[in-house]
Amino acid sequence: MNRRNPQNGLNMGQKWGILGGCCLVLATAALGAAELAETPPQSTPQRDVRRDAAVEAVERIMPSVVNIGTETVVESRDPYEDLLQDFFGYRRRRQAQTEYSRGSGVIIDETGYVVTNDHVVRGATKVWVKLNDQAQPLEAEVLAMKRGTDLALLKLRGKPGQKFVAARFAHDDDLLLGETVLALGNPFGLGGSVSRGILSSKSRRPTQSDEALNIQDWLQTDAAVNPGNSGGPLINLRGEVIGINVAVLKGGQGISFAIPIKAVAEAVSEIFTPELDGLWFGARMNAGVRPLQVQSVEKDSPAARAGLRVGDVILAVEETVPRTFIEMNRLLLAAGEGKDIALRIKRDGQTKEVSVRQIREDSFFNVELIQKRLGASLQQLTPKLAESLGLGATSGLIVAGVEKDSPAAEAKLDRRFIIQAIDRQPTPTIVAAARVLHARARGEKVALSLVVEQVEGRFIHSFIATTEAVLR
Repeated sequence: MNRRNPQNGLNMGQKWGILGGCCLVLATAALGAAELAETPPQSTPQRDVRRDAAVEAVERIMPSVVNIGTETVVESRDPYEDLLQDFFGYRRRRQAQTEYSRGSGVIIDETGYVVTNDHVVRGATKVWVKLNDQAQPLEAEVLAMKRGTDLALLKLRGKPGQKFVAARFAHDDDLLLGETVLALGNPFGLGGSVSRGILSSKSRRPTQSDEALNIQDWLQTDAAVNPGNSGGPLINLRGEVIGINVAVLKGGQGISFAIPIKAVAEAVSEIFTPELDGLWFGARMNAGVRPLQVQSVEKDSPAARAGLRVGDVILAVEETVPRTFIEMNRLLLAAGEGKDIALRIKRDGQTKEVSVRQIREDSFFNVELIQKRLGASLQQLTPKLAESLGLGATSGLIVAGVEKDSPAAEAKLDRRFIIQAIDRQPTPTIVAAARVLHARARGEKVALSLVVEQVEGRFIHSFIATTEAVLR
């Protein structure tokens, strides 16, 4: 056993070794002891016992957590207004009222992109975002929403060149049942708040089979989540985002749920692409941690024609090394259409160079593609067009014509039918509908969700219908 001499601090085993040496060493040791006796002892800084892993995790994530406020202008409707319009042609001016709500979000990129819940911002006329270290809120733009996963992507309207602190995503499946988790957000509009719990389940499933949201893999925790926490991050003790707070169980005594980071990353990688600006690249990257890897490639896309494959690692875009998938998409957007873009990739341990040329999305996904696959000519419905046609619905794709002996004819489609979804995917635009049809194989059935309006005298009756078409 090695012990230390309390007077001079030398290891006892080492001291006896020195004694077996020479007197010069003994004299040096004695002088050292004398110097130590004259020097006051230095106190070792004590670690603050309060600064545990949870405190440090909160300090890392808090600059990325935001409070979200929305303003929604809602027109109030008089129950007798339709009767006045139908019988007397009289329409009163609708009165509007303003509704306010609050939620949370998390910054995922230094240029100001924020992830929150779809239900926090859906229908909002204005959106404000307040950072914890700034007194004045910033206005934000809603870029895209994915109702099926209840996620939305916002862009902060900061000063030119302004940088923000971005949160770090955890690895997709890096979850430990029973590990300590922290929920952050803006409960009841009170401002930045933290609650603590454990990860109770990694794949909680709904009891209702007809649940509208895709919640098969929600995370369950007992960390306190309240109205206003929606959209805020659920983090681990490393300060990494493992989920986005989304709901509480009614009457569940503190049981709350979060969308897992794997689903968040997949949704964000689908939302934030060059297609967001109307360019077609045709490959999806992983939105989580590095390396930047190709997750999927669309058939017939510029990426497919360039030879990109699932699993390819993107090393550089035009000699610039992208740090995140958002930065890569910014580089692709800056390159624009019709230009050969040099990509350096890594495949099977070897570095390769490929060249991709983006095109306008609507030059491929258009009415001609829909006509070819479905046999129906469609037109995008707008409020102005709906009013001119006397339609009640104001969004969707109106059927303008049907080919004889076509899939549309066999599905009993007719003029003035309005297609609002294909295979339960909303189709508000021609591009959206063409994309769904292009992804399906010849001979495959697709379900068409319709709004059918029938005119009887001065009345228009609308009803929802569903039909199936076999694509050609």
